[in-house]
Amino acid sequence: MSGISGPRRLLVLAICCMSLLIVSLDSTVLNVALPSMQRELGASVSGMQWTIDAYTLVLASLLMLAGSTADRLGRRRIFLVGLAVFSAGSLLCSLAPSLSWLVAFRMVQAIGGSMLNPVALSIVTNTFTAPGERARAIGVWGGVAGVSMAAGPVIGGLLVQSVGWRSIFWVNVPIGALAIFLTLRYVPESRAPRPRRLDPVGQLLVITLLGSLTYAIIEAPGAGWTSAEILSFVLMALVSLAALLAYERRRVEPLIDLRFFHSAPFSGATVVAVCAFAALGGFLFLNTLYLQNIRGLSALGAGLHMLPMAGMTVFFAPLSGRLVGSRGPRLPLLLAGTAMAGAGLLFAVFDAQSTDVLLFTGYVLFGVGFGLVNAPITNTAVSGMPRAQAGVAAAVASTSRQVGTSLGVAVIGAVLAGGAHAAAGASQFVAAGRSAWWIIAGCGTAVLLLGALTTGPWARRTALRTADLLDEEPRGGHATARA
Repeated sequence: MSGISGPRRLLVLAICCMSLLIVSLDSTVLNVALPSMQRELGASVSGMQWTIDAYTLVLASLLMLAGSTADRLGRRRIFLVGLAVFSAGSLLCSLAPSLSWLVAFRMVQAIGGSMLNPVALSIVTNTFTAPGERARAIGVWGGVAGVSMAAGPVIGGLLVQSVGWRSIFWVNVPIGALAIFLTLRYVPESRAPRPRRLDPVGQLLVITLLGSLTYAIIEAPGAGWTSAEILSFVLMALVSLAALLAYERRRVEPLIDLRFFHSAPFSGATVVAVCAFAALGGFLFLNTLYLQNIRGLSALGAGLHMLPMAGMTVFFAPLSGRLVGSRGPRLPLLLAGTAMAGAGLLFAVFDAQSTDVLLFTGYVLFGVGFGLVNAPITNTAVSGMPRAQAGVAAAVASTSRQVGTSLGVAVIGAVLAGGAHAAAGASQFVAAGRSAWWIIAGCGTAVLLLGALTTGPWARRTALRTADLLDEEPRGGHATARA
């Protein structure tokens, strides 16, 4: 795959970024449509949360399976199947007659989406093999991811205001069809030289863990945090986590190779991704409800109000990619954490909603931070890993993003539901939202601290040791533990 010409490699990168664009957009574009959907479909706050989290949860649950399957069966083949399923799911979402059907069709969409991002990133890392070229390509990839997610509210607002909320799903169909045509024509097939076995038990445990945890967080405000229903789902999540860790340690070819986490940069990138995308998911969910339900803005007005955030992300995402390629991930992570924490504090301490100047300043700061954070996450996750493990490492990074988004929407929604109804008065909503902004500030602080801790000389040494460990065959001490 590395022997293809320079122009064709750039075309492969563009095709992969096209798939990333539609999958990432659909993680955030729905936010500004929530009030319109709430009115048409009669959705509650928890119902709105599920329209977002049903998508991100299925993505998070299946990304690692998709990455390993593509390494085995062929990345181009799985990528094409993903494009077809995602496009079909988008069409079904646009025709959904009720909230329950929309949630179900969002899950179909996510099944296709799970076959796109990690597989596409694996194609990119196997197309650009020189370290410098790979870093720049991954920087472009990370920039597109950040830009598409940040631009979601603006694009969604335009579509909802001009055509209606169903149009946000229509646009995926022609883009998906074009991507299928270009992939068939220009993307070569590739496989991992040592593909791993499938791990159905590990996959089931991941689904149970993420689903039960998110259900407990979303439904707790209504059912009660100490109710038997919520406690049973929390217990299910804990048991699933313990079983997953114990089971995966015993497998020769696990769904999640826990040895990856011996690398401080990889572990740091995983947690940074969860924190950064939890902040983004919570930020968009909170501001959509505030701008439309409290300030009374239209979907387009809400999207335009968040344009400063999107604009800063568009500007700083490619800049971050260049910084990562030339100076490494440390500086972008430190700046990103500082900006995101500062935005959260501006709302939590100084009531940034009180004036447009403070409001837009907060949006600008958050956009700067989110624009800077994506490229170093992606680069750090795959750098130093053997090429044969590219699909798995990329899938873990993508999974962390989706887990973060799911948790951000679930936690922030639960905080709002517990403190004030989304349609309550402005003062009550702002008071309830203050706790949410503290959570977002905490996420930014975590990005800052982890960026400082996991990008220094010690962290790089752990990455080199981990790469050597992953190249060992068979796994030391576990060669007979096949499951």
